[in-house]
Amino acid sequence: MIFIDKNNRLNLSRLHRNQKRFVRSTKLHTGIVGGYQSGKSVAAVVKCITHLLRFPGIPIAYYLPTFSLFDNMLVPKIDSLFEKIGISYVYNKNESKIITKSPELGEIWMRSMSEPDRIVSYSVGYSVIDEIDVVHINKRADAVRRITARNSLKKGESNQVDYVCTPEGYAYMYDFFVKKHNKNKLLLELDTYDNEYNLAGGYIDGLKEQYTEEELDGYLRGKFVSLNSSRSYYKFDRYLNNSNETAKEFSPLYIGMDFNVGNMSAVIHIKKNGNPIAVDEITGAYDTEEMIYLIKDKYLKNDIIIYPDATGKRRYTTDATKTDIGLLKKAGFIVCAKDSNPSQKDRVKNMNRMFCNAHNERKYLVNIEKCLEYTEALERITNDKNGIPDKTSGFDHITEAAGYFIYYDYPINKTGSFINF
Repeated sequence: MIFIDKNNRLNLSRLHRNQKRFVRSTKLHTGIVGGYQSGKSVAAVVKCITHLLRFPGIPIAYYLPTFSLFDNMLVPKIDSLFEKIGISYVYNKNESKIITKSPELGEIWMRSMSEPDRIVSYSVGYSVIDEIDVVHINKRADAVRRITARNSLKKGESNQVDYVCTPEGYAYMYDFFVKKHNKNKLLLELDTYDNEYNLAGGYIDGLKEQYTEEELDGYLRGKFVSLNSSRSYYKFDRYLNNSNETAKEFSPLYIGMDFNVGNMSAVIHIKKNGNPIAVDEITGAYDTEEMIYLIKDKYLKNDIIIYPDATGKRRYTTDATKTDIGLLKKAGFIVCAKDSNPSQKDRVKNMNRMFCNAHNERKYLVNIEKCLEYTEALERITNDKNGIPDKTSGFDHITEAAGYFIYYDYPINKTGSFINF
């Protein structure tokens, strides 16, 4: 049973771990990505009522994609919780707000993000944005700006704007909490399995019948996945494959490199216990000469071993009289390059096996804080109709760069199996 304790807070014993973390978080922005019926909106409603209890008289706001969702989803949840803790209220549908009566704690303003023009002329001390990813892309930014502007009422601590959402591919939640992560943000995941005891029998099995495995990662497990086609590097997990290791002075560095005039990429690795760890990246270099300068400037005291695109033996990105690999050798780098590149399918297969092999061992790790573009590319690049990474995506250069190193030092043998595994 949920009840109020002596400090005017809700007892959270019935919530599962990440719901509790959401309610208790004091970050400026706390987000939940969760599967269908995982309890994300329950956590949001509990946090709303907690704010009303802690700061009586300070109104708060709740935002959904459409007004119909307030009647169908939000109001029934609020009604149930208010009844359990003995708070009466009036639902003023004309003004789109809930007004508490006994005791008089404050109001919950409700606004639709599909009508950003109505997010005006009021002030609140706390806001929840629910299902931002399904709001039309042309209205999201305007709605969030207006919501932030309304969140101005002084109450004695920072006014939070929190988010709960089912992940719809790599949309707003991914951009805001993952790509633009900072110390003021916390992102939590909720899995529908965690809330199974509150669901009808067969609910999860029904979802499994309707969705692909990749869709279930989003709609059941609360993961960011591409919903349009299959991920190329589907065994990479930003949490399970993460490492805090960095490049140290005087240690050898193993650099995979892709040649592409105007947009060269390199992924810098170390080895620990014989296994590779990506610890840095260089992107957007104009040509090989600029890439050499950037590597030397950043890693002057390290031995550098380069694993380049094998086609660099035959040409130079901007001067036909030179070769890319020749320039790398002239710069004093050790160069490891085969006569030809592996097939794209073999290179991707090899990368996936390193991210997680048949024994569930994660041999290849990535410092996701240092390798922001590489991490995003691993998560977002998908296969085209031929089953190979989509070269129109813009995510192929940096993943190919890393793949040359992984394939060279951790190769597939001639029988098609993997050496050392």
